Amino acid sequence: MIDILPQAVQACCDTLRAAGYAAFPVGGCVRDLLLGRTPGDWDITTAAPPEAVMARFSRTVPTGIRHGTVTVLLDGMALEVTTFRRETGYADGRHPDHVIFIPSLEGDLARRDFTINAMALGADGQIIDPFGGQGDLATRRIRAVGEPALRFREDGLRILRAARFAAQLDFIIEPDTAAAMRALADRLEAVSGERICAELEKLITAPHPERGGPLVPDGLPERLFPTGKSAGSVPLARLALLEPDGLCRWAGLAALTGLSPTRLPMEKRVVRAVELGLTLPPLDGELVCLHALRACGVDACRAATAAWDARTGTKKHSTALRAALCSGMPWKLADLDLTGRDLLRAGLRGPEIGAALSALLDHVVEHPEDNRRTHLLTLVTQQRKIWTNRA
Repeated sequence: MIDILPQAVQACCDTLRAAGYAAFPVGGCVRDLLLGRTPGDWDITTAAPPEAVMARFSRTVPTGIRHGTVTVLLDGMALEVTTFRRETGYADGRHPDHVIFIPSLEGDLARRDFTINAMALGADGQIIDPFGGQGDLATRRIRAVGEPALRFREDGLRILRAARFAAQLDFIIEPDTAAAMRALADRLEAVSGERICAELEKLITAPHPERGGPLVPDGLPERLFPTGKSAGSVPLARLALLEPDGLCRWAGLAALTGLSPTRLPMEKRVVRAVELGLTLPPLDGELVCLHALRACGVDACRAATAAWDARTGTKKHSTALRAALCSGMPWKLADLDLTGRDLLRAGLRGPEIGAALSALLDHVVEHPEDNRRTHLLTLVTQQRKIWTNRA
């Protein structure tokens, strides 16, 4: 029994119920409450049609009104409120061809992907659980609602979602559900690269990425992941050694599988950093790290150390990089104990200043004890002709 809800969630449900419509918190928020986690999002399912929802709240957004979804903005929260519905036909492997509003909560729960996401919270605080989600939470397993193959034919991305939930929650995937995932892996071919990458990033940044092993890279679309490696040969547990952010985990996955980040519709900053990081040698000492930081920047070095840690199953390289970053040793222009204005006063002009700054930084990376303004200006005087010729 759950009797404490955020004020906005309670107010939204109370308003709909006062107007004569059933309303229930539903899905992932109920799952998270039962697991003792703080829900990131709150969804409400209701018998009220979209127009009735919009009429009862002053601030709403018709997010997906054709499919019965209205976002209610209340007390600083954005609540997705969706009318009880049944879905038929998935010609594009993602969207239902037809949405039919229905009067039954159980009918609405029956369309959902997994039992742990097919629970609702009643007005009395009791869990409404017609498909055994609480039992699956207790036994730590992911199980499709109803016929697994039907759920995955409706939306191929659910195959990755199952693996992602297993990785996030440290659950196992129930055998019939896992078998359907393998049998219907080609359904992912119909899913956009953006959706696949977003879901896969949640999986690989989860605490237990090895739980997604049966799907990475097996079954992933050849257009995105032409690696040819079997999942059994990829030690995904090593990803858990890495920092849990997209940049490091993508670099680790690329190092383990051979996938090319340039094929993936990810943030360009991440793609560039991972691509460059994969070309760097092992960064396993402070001086090596400082030179790499000087040449390539932090992102590429983080990607490189993540890749090498994934390959070796250690934290050696990321530890070395962290030590270099915390050492206070100079590796970027801002670390120099002089500026371009100092060089301007010393008589340098235009491109000469940039060439001299670059040369000085190269020098102090090797000789940090020389990073003193007076000494650097002396070096400029001594080496000016050589350095400015580079400009």
